[in-house]
Amino acid sequence: MAPLFGVHRRRRALDRLGKLFGGANAPPRVDWLVVGLGNPGDGYATTRHNVGFRVANALAKRARLEFDTKSAESRIAEGSLGQAKIAIARPQTFMNDSGRAVRKLLDRYRLEPASMIVVFDEIDLPLGRVRIREKGGPGTHNGMRSIVSVVGEGFPRVRVGVAPADPQTEIGDLAQYVLAPFSADERDQAERVIGRAGEALEVAIRDGLRRAMDNFNKDARDEKGARDDG
Repeated sequence: MAPLFGVHRRRRALDRLGKLFGGANAPPRVDWLVVGLGNPGDGYATTRHNVGFRVANALAKRARLEFDTKSAESRIAEGSLGQAKIAIARPQTFMNDSGRAVRKLLDRYRLEPASMIVVFDEIDLPLGRVRIREKGGPGTHNGMRSIVSVVGEGFPRVRVGVAPADPQTEIGDLAQYVLAPFSADERDQAERVIGRAGEALEVAIRDGLRRAMDNFNKDARDEKGARDDG
C-alpha cells in the first residue's frame, strides 16, 4: 500500500490541475465514491444481478440525493452524508465492462481506489447476508473481475447475497439465475437485505469500514461454504 502522505500529495496535485483545466464545470471533490454494479435498462431492473444498483438507490435515498448527473458512462448522485462528501454511481456500461466506467469515475473525482466502495450481488452468499471486506480478489463476479483488471484489488466492497437461502436448492444455469428476478417468496427478504446493505454503506461512510464490518458481518461468521475471496 502506498504511504498515506504520497496519496495526499498526489490528490493535491490533481486538485490543482483540476482547477487549472476544469473551470467552473469541474466535478466536486468527494471523500467517497460508492459504485453499485448492475445492467442498465428496465429489463434488468428487478434481476438478482442488479442488486448493486438497488443498494445504490437505497443509499441515495438515505442521503436524500438524486441521480441527476450523467458522466463517466454512469448515472451519478452527488452530495453529502453526514460530514462526508460522496458520489454514488451506477455504471451504464453493462456489467462485464464495469471497469471502464470505474476508471473514468476515479479520474473524474481524482480518487485512489481505496476511496471507492463497490457493492454487488454475491452468488456465494445466501440471500439475506451482507459481507464487507476492505480489499481482495474478484471471486466469480464478472463485474468485479472487470474492475480488478483495471484498478487492482485495493478497494473496499460490500457483497450482498443472492444465492438460495436453502443450501440444498440447486441453482442450475448460473447466468440464467442471476439474470432472473427474485421469486415471489424471496422478494420481501431481498428488499430487507437491500435496505440492510444501504445502511451498512452509510455506517461505513459515517463511522468507518471497521465499524461497518463489526456491525454487519456478524451474521456471516457462521457461514458454511461461502467463498471469502471477493
